[in-house]
Amino acid sequence: MESHHRNFSINLLLILILSLFFMSATTASFSIKEASIRDIQQAFLENNLTSRKLVEFYLHEIETLNPLLRAVIEVNPDALDLADKADEERRRIIAEGNHLGGLHGIPILLKDTIATKDKLNTTAGSYALLGSVVPRDAGVVEKLRKSGALILGKTSLSEWAYMRSFHNPKGWSARGGQGKNPYVLSGTPCGSSSGSAISVAANLVTVSLGAETHGSILCPSSHNSVVGIKPTVGLTSRAGVIPVAPRQDTIGTVSDAVYVLDAIVGFDQLDAGPTKAAEKYIPDGGYKQFLKKDGLTGKRIGIVRHPFFSFPHGSNISQVFEGHFDTLRRAGAVLVDNLEIEHIEIITNPSHSGELTVMKAEFKQSLNIYLKELITSPVRSLANVVAFNNNHKDLEKVDKFPQDMLIAAEKTHGMDGEEERAIVQKLERLSRDGFEKLMTEHELDAIATPGSDFAAVLAIGGYPGISVPAAYDEDNDGMPIGICFGGLRGTEPKLIEIAYAFEQATLVRKPPSLKSTSEDEKRSITLLLVSSQ
Repeated sequence: MESHHRNFSINLLLILILSLFFMSATTASFSIKEASIRDIQQAFLENNLTSRKLVEFYLHEIETLNPLLRAVIEVNPDALDLADKADEERRRIIAEGNHLGGLHGIPILLKDTIATKDKLNTTAGSYALLGSVVPRDAGVVEKLRKSGALILGKTSLSEWAYMRSFHNPKGWSARGGQGKNPYVLSGTPCGSSSGSAISVAANLVTVSLGAETHGSILCPSSHNSVVGIKPTVGLTSRAGVIPVAPRQDTIGTVSDAVYVLDAIVGFDQLDAGPTKAAEKYIPDGGYKQFLKKDGLTGKRIGIVRHPFFSFPHGSNISQVFEGHFDTLRRAGAVLVDNLEIEHIEIITNPSHSGELTVMKAEFKQSLNIYLKELITSPVRSLANVVAFNNNHKDLEKVDKFPQDMLIAAEKTHGMDGEEERAIVQKLERLSRDGFEKLMTEHELDAIATPGSDFAAVLAIGGYPGISVPAAYDEDNDGMPIGICFGGLRGTEPKLIEIAYAFEQATLVRKPPSLKSTSEDEKRSITLLLVSSQ
């Protein structure tokens, strides 16, 4: 099966999509490696595949490639038992003439900020939370389990969702080590949901979940040539997810994005305000209905070139994107070019907009609440986390990387100060007078920009975005770059139509070439993966 067949329509996680190698692992006539959720479910029904064989395949891929990629921080020791249970349930449910959940028997990896009430840790990549016990599954995990999904493990990330320090490498955490981009091993995988993107790109799992505050889904998706969806804030519950800034936090998917989005959206009593407010955006019949090859017909798409088109003179990327714009036009879209967003230089600079100030204050306030609710934990506050890092510099590389953002956040006083309230009002005004005004005045359905820098615009207003593979930078060793489609709150149906139709019209993505690591490296990573609690 060609790699592009594992596409946006078949793929659904909020963060990444698509497949990897041309190598095939087969059961009967079925190839696992390039299969989508829809393909896998069909293979289940035709008895060409079982959940056990699927999990065994991914465990083998993790053992083979994870020593190089460091995408998976921990595997679920109960994964095979869960697969056997799913196979047994499937036989019984089919025999009774009932329907299976849309993700039944499908393995899913979760970013290591998303709590699971099982044998897995939830640590944000930090040794400070190793061995902590969460009170319950995160809201999105509860919905995944109800849909029949199997939690395969946790993915690596930029430690504390990149809130340890902006000076640390993206994709690095003390527990997980340095995540590697499967296309350019010396290049960045971006973050903070790096492992979620890497694992899907490298075919270590069917789908994965990530979380975004400011680019944490869109950037890894772009850099690892996968489809990623960052939903409207509130569309998915953040309950049970280690927080960064609740004003902007949202849970998204990597790969098979629309199927997973359908499974995890909706109201959650433990995140009642935002999820109740966003309920009105959920369409009757779910999101799969918007996977249309003619989804670009009649769409009005704005092109904001400044400051997002900053490619060197003669770069192949500039030419590629001009070609993509022609493709959008030929597919029936109306492009409104050379638009400008008011105060864009302020919006794209978190220090100038005040976003960073609010983020640090929110992080301290919300993290302290999260830590106090844990059943057991080595740390109970952000101050404890800072002290833990200072007192445990003997742990892997912890002494080599700073924690200045954690320290700066600890010095804040929460969100009750006049400065913080004033900044929130400023961010709302920047969104209203900038992105929202532009979209309304030009009657746009979406904005299209290269890469993931537009995430700054989407972040401060809680807007949705989708990244789709678009190009490979010849001047940067073939580093992938995506195209980002962003829209107003609740416009996921339009964005899915646009992104899916673009993907089908271009079929840009190609799989990376990877080789397995040595037996010694495999053994060392195996020890890491089974070291839960």
